[in-house]
Amino acid sequence: QVQLVESGGGLVHAGGSLRLSCVASGSIVSINTMGWYRQAPGKQRELVAAITSGSSTNYADSVKGRFTIFRDNVKNTVYLQMNSLKPEDTAVYYCNVDRIRYYSGGIYRYENDYWGQGTQVTVSS
Repeated sequence: QVQLVESGGGLVHAGGSLRLSCVASGSIVSINTMGWYRQAPGKQRELVAAITSGSSTNYADSVKGRFTIFRDNVKNTVYLQMNSLKPEDTAVYYCNVDRIRYYSGGIYRYENDYWGQGTQVTVSS
């Protein structure tokens, strides 16, 4: 089995910074695109940033220039550095991988569209 475990959320004042981390645990063989999504109360979940296995990145317009996504393939970890935070960044942030290959029970397995449990980010004005 695999797990995605996020950490780093919390309460911060506007203009502050946070760094989120998401670790994929298990007998991981490979991970394709890793991303961060967020969902604010009463709103749909939206893509914040994504990074491919080749380190190509994609950002929502609302976070460009403020957030940076990067990954450590050795540690199977993706990070989201969030600077100049705004109250509208308040949301639950979820880690996602589009495809993860791992070894379990003597065979190689895949999970597609795999999600973490989420971490709360609250930005006060």
